[in-house]
Amino acid sequence: MKLVRFSRQGEKVVQYGMWRDDHVRAIVADPFQDLIVGTAEWYPVETVTLHPPCLPSKIVAIGLNYRDHAEELGMEVPDEPLLFLKPPSSLTGPDTEIVCPPMSSQVEHEAELAVVVKKRAKHVSADDAHKYILGYTCLNDVTARDLQKRDVQFTRSKSFDTFCPLGPYIETEIDPSDLKVECRVNGELRQSSSTAQLVHDPFQLLSFVSRIMTLEPGDVIATGTPKGVGPLVPGDEVVVSIEGIGELKNRVVKE
Repeated sequence: MKLVRFSRQGEKVVQYGMWRDDHVRAIVADPFQDLIVGTAEWYPVETVTLHPPCLPSKIVAIGLNYRDHAEELGMEVPDEPLLFLKPPSSLTGPDTEIVCPPMSSQVEHEAELAVVVKKRAKHVSADDAHKYILGYTCLNDVTARDLQKRDVQFTRSKSFDTFCPLGPYIETEIDPSDLKVECRVNGELRQSSSTAQLVHDPFQLLSFVSRIMTLEPGDVIATGTPKGVGPLVPGDEVVVSIEGIGELKNRVVKE
């Protein structure tokens, strides 16, 4: 099942829904509950606006979690996940703008598989982690690379408004172990890898994070990016695609 957050054209109300065959149907139950019930009416995609598919209290991101990316950088893969946070204010949805801030002259894309947490998770084992996952979606961990290199930690470089495109859907029925992850800029393939290259898989990550902080429904874990990260400039169209989930498209503009 593909879950979305959407609003109908001309309306301000944002609601959860199901996505199927370029149509959206509202649901009358919270998708973070076990029962999801759809309404009768389906709306054509051209009559709705898609929003980020969840509203996380925190976005936990993982650094250096693809073997091919570590090899590209000439670095050893970490024994434990390397964590940093992106603020919820960096969140933006599909078909929106990524705004390049004047503070940075080197903004780059990072295509990632994102885990969406289903229910409160604390001290969860890797074997039980699947019970706490609602599904998976696409994420672009947009980064001001020049600021990342300048700072001791990643907060500034990862936290600008619009630096976390997320969506378009949460896919609830997929095996995350071997999914193709790609990024294209203006149609040019920049990143192409598989989640089989992950050093720490989604279940290991949720378990590890839950032993540090309590994860709440709707929280997001960004699982890391494969090799091939590169620059974005105003005028670009960047597309993150993940096999079995969909495509996350955004335009790049100057502030």
